[in-house]
Amino acid sequence: MSHQTGRIENIAGPVVKCSGIRGVRMYEVVRVGKEKLIGEVIEVGANEFTAQVYEETSGLCPGEPVISTGDALSVELGPGLLGSIYDGIQRPLPELQSLSGDFITRGLTVEGVNKEKKWPFTPLVKVGDHVKPGDFVGEVPETGIIVSKIMTPLGVEGDIVSIVPAGQHTVLEPVCRVKDSRGDVHDIIMMQKTPVRVGRPFKERVGMNTPLVTGQRVIDTFMPLAKGGTGAIPGGFGTGKTVTLHQFAKWADAQVIVYVGCGERGNEMTEALEEWPKLKDPKSGRPLMERTVLIANTSNMPVAAREASIYVAATLAEYFRDQGYDVALMADSTSRWAEALREISGRLGQLPSEEGYPAYLGSRLAQFYERGGRVKTLCSGERLGSVTMCGAVSPPGGDFSEPVTQATLRIVKVFWALDKDLAARRFFPAINTLTSYSLYHANLEKWHRENLGPDWPQLVAEAMALLQKDQELREIVQLVGPDALPESERAVLEAARMIKEDFLTQSAVHEIDTYCPFGKTYRMLRIIIIFSRKMAEAVKMGAHVRRILEFSILDNIARMKIAPWDTYSKTMDAIESKMEREFDALFKEMTASSVPLPAAP
Repeated sequence: MSHQTGRIENIAGPVVKCSGIRGVRMYEVVRVGKEKLIGEVIEVGANEFTAQVYEETSGLCPGEPVISTGDALSVELGPGLLGSIYDGIQRPLPELQSLSGDFITRGLTVEGVNKEKKWPFTPLVKVGDHVKPGDFVGEVPETGIIVSKIMTPLGVEGDIVSIVPAGQHTVLEPVCRVKDSRGDVHDIIMMQKTPVRVGRPFKERVGMNTPLVTGQRVIDTFMPLAKGGTGAIPGGFGTGKTVTLHQFAKWADAQVIVYVGCGERGNEMTEALEEWPKLKDPKSGRPLMERTVLIANTSNMPVAAREASIYVAATLAEYFRDQGYDVALMADSTSRWAEALREISGRLGQLPSEEGYPAYLGSRLAQFYERGGRVKTLCSGERLGSVTMCGAVSPPGGDFSEPVTQATLRIVKVFWALDKDLAARRFFPAINTLTSYSLYHANLEKWHRENLGPDWPQLVAEAMALLQKDQELREIVQLVGPDALPESERAVLEAARMIKEDFLTQSAVHEIDTYCPFGKTYRMLRIIIIFSRKMAEAVKMGAHVRRILEFSILDNIARMKIAPWDTYSKTMDAIESKMEREFDALFKEMTASSVPLPAAP
């Protein structure tokens, strides 16, 4: 389609009505005004169309030109994505800063992938090989952690007629030539360009039976998320949504992380941009940014770009999924994305639904979360990849009944409910274990039994039962006081306290406790549940809880969480042995005595 030129008729914030271009299509990219601001068509009429502009529109005037491009909003995919920091429409922020300084100038065009840098390409096919869409033709060691695979693009199938030898090449240089069944020859380069509004194709979805280990004990234990699954973390201001998502992005065992700060506060994105390059991946010891893509669209940036940012993030995630990687996408927050939808919908004059949100809010959220999943990717053989979706929701006043939270909960399968009361008591992560849930427990049970221990489901069930009983007893204690409870119920309260304080609380800023390997999580929970069982047995024999609270092992249990990652197994073995000795001594003492042990003064 040749470029046509029209004119601006009306301007309402980021929404611009235009005329003079025939045959314009929905979601086509246009250049608006004398500064050629980037816009996207969102409404088409008989003689006019409406575009949302991804940059500040102040200063635009009716009558200024509008140029059609014929292309949909797309992203560039290839080597160079990992470690990058983009704005909401895949413009690298460092390049924007170098061109315009700290305040971004309008109308700047910066390519998403560096076209001049040379990458070390290694061929994986030879002349005469037959390739289909998605097949690997070569690879590039993009970072010290991730090797980027160069894939045959969609619509290309045939025999390799030439392949470059291993060497340095730019993303635009042909590295391979394929002759199809009609005799046409196609050049394959290392870069692809993909529209963001439609998900990249795949063969079929497969079952999700492997957990995404986050290193956060409360989540890995009680509300696990499967690789390829969907989860939401709603909470009011100050409850820790962003910190929790940052923890996911830092420590989750996905191979690639895509983090989108969608309408996020500038200071929180700044913290991420400054801190993450200094962090080390716990598995490889390499910088975490070598497997991370950051998209920063802060709350002071244009709302139209905020609306596009999550689609850009989803497309980047699908690109790495198609290479066979497990990808985790963190969106913070979908509420501010929904506010952008509401603002643009209002300027278009569309009929509002509940609380002013457009009627299509639920379907748009579903389209986003449905781009997650574990799939068989397009290729000649068998290749699995996954995109796990985690979205923060910011309900006003912490009201979970508001439309964005409710629409999200109808879609996702894991719900981490942040509690204002827990946050006020400085209990972090402030996730309420009794109101949160995961629908992946049954899918993951086999993996947990094989990789942790056959008793893992029983340990989790006992811990949850203790927390539920603790909640019931707390209501009684508030009425009559703890002294009115029998010893067996006081033992329940103490066991629940150990679970909450020694297991569930986790410091995001402690160099060791910030991340907990799953094996360590299993051992910690097992020790606390064994202690609870032995305490209940001792109380049944007549011991007083106060006597058990004198055990020196309690100090060791309280310090389990800071046991180093590489030596935690020895620490846990020592704690279990000491616990056995102290309880054995108590049981012998009780057996030797004909009367119950007196309570400690």
